[in-house]
Amino acid sequence: MGRFKAWRASLRRRPSTNRMYRLGVGFLGGLIVVVGLVLVPLPGPGWVIVFVGLAVLATEFTWAARLEQFARKQVSAWTKWVMAQPIYVRGLVAAGTAALVVGFFWIAFLIIGVPGWFPAEWIPGWTGLKSNG
Repeated sequence: MGRFKAWRASLRRRPSTNRMYRLGVGFLGGLIVVVGLVLVPLPGPGWVIVFVGLAVLATEFTWAARLEQFARKQVSAWTKWVMAQPIYVRGLVAAGTAALVVGFFWIAFLIIGVPGWFPAEWIPGWTGLKSNG
């Protein structure tokens, strides 16, 4: 870690190099956040990726560090609240989340079509979905 701090300090002494470095960190962190946000409605680590992007941005930008801390507190409070609820409330939260994921996929498949590798005969007619294949 000491070598990194010394290297980073040497970059800070050169304004143009420092600006380019911050621009690179901003681009990379922003890209990671955007990819994470796109993945949020999908099953998987969407929010984790968003937090990784914020952590990258927080290495150079104080606003990102504040936003990351705020988001961590909100997620912690939400988790604590959900875990304090009766099982039926937790089940409703899980069902609502599942409904959002299914809705996201349904809308996406309405727009782009169901992937060709998915058997067309498995797609019920009432869904309005059509296969690409």
